[in-house]
Amino acid sequence: MARMHLTQQRVDRLKPKKAILDVRDTELKGFGIRIMPSGARRYFIHSQHEGRRLWKTIDDAGTVTVAQARRRARTMLATYRNGDPADSGIEKDALFETVAQDVLVHYERLWKPGTLKANRIYLHRQILPFFTGRMISAITRQDVATWFRSLHAKPAAANRSAPVLSVIMQKAESWGYRPENSNPCVGIRRYRETRRERFLLPEEYRSLAAVLAHHRSRHPLHTAAVELLLLTGCRKSEIIMLRWADYREGKLFLPDSKTGPRTVWLSQAARDVLDNLPRKNRWVFSATNPKPFHLDRFWWRIRAEAGLNDVRLHDLRHSYASVALQNGETILTIGKLLGHGKASTTLRYTHLHDGAVREAIDAVAPVLSEGLA
Repeated sequence: MARMHLTQQRVDRLKPKKAILDVRDTELKGFGIRIMPSGARRYFIHSQHEGRRLWKTIDDAGTVTVAQARRRARTMLATYRNGDPADSGIEKDALFETVAQDVLVHYERLWKPGTLKANRIYLHRQILPFFTGRMISAITRQDVATWFRSLHAKPAAANRSAPVLSVIMQKAESWGYRPENSNPCVGIRRYRETRRERFLLPEEYRSLAAVLAHHRSRHPLHTAAVELLLLTGCRKSEIIMLRWADYREGKLFLPDSKTGPRTVWLSQAARDVLDNLPRKNRWVFSATNPKPFHLDRFWWRIRAEAGLNDVRLHDLRHSYASVALQNGETILTIGKLLGHGKASTTLRYTHLHDGAVREAIDAVAPVLSEGLA
């Protein structure tokens, strides 16, 4: 937190940063200016007195001078320290949408690009339509519960939007817009989701392989990307953002996967796919950078030709885990193969199809029957 003698000239020179910038006045203790990443500037007072905490916005820096704001701050601080009960210590003029946008700007450097993009979508589609225009200090747990109930028809979106709203409320506390320990999202129970269980059966693998072979000469990069998803269990982003420098010693050294840096051990089949691709630049699947490489439309086309219209690209990851499980690999090993940080995450991928379950039942039944005889 910066400190300086605030003058009009110095205030005018202050520039917005990626994060919120508070500058305290060295002339009047408790007085300062907050510069938001959006460029908004607000004078404030911040003080502690007899166990009470005060944070109030005085006015917008575009409407009052430093001298005017300092005089008003001096009066407000004196009133507060004299014990005026009218001062509740809560910021009263911050709109929810203003704080929400500033929070996402704050997290631009902390969240991964994919996480930031997804959270922006949840904010704009699920959260802002309900809370726009409300003062953030006035939002209650009942308001959050009502909002959450309004999304009952979209349980997945509701469950993923709730943490975004909670982060906004947490930052609102730390920035002085709400009292401490007042997060209204605490205790909101998530919806129970029906998990989508879909993975490839042996005959579906054969059908997909035939379609991929048919398209390999015309679409070598797209075909190779799908084949690597099948052979590695990697996430789509990990494959389409792959650099040649990440492939060495028969392994992929991913510097920034969803769970951090990790090593992907490759089978001979996966190495053959990569070794047969031309090395024209640093990226495996793009001429300049990975973002322009689009795989979804190609996938929609080949899955239709293979009769797999209900299979998503991410289901290839499910399938990889299921095949590994059925071939005797442990949950710990499969978790390492998929780059999971927790065993509980791996368990969600290890779905067994009905045939495998029937085989297990048939194998266990004789043992049980003998024991009960």
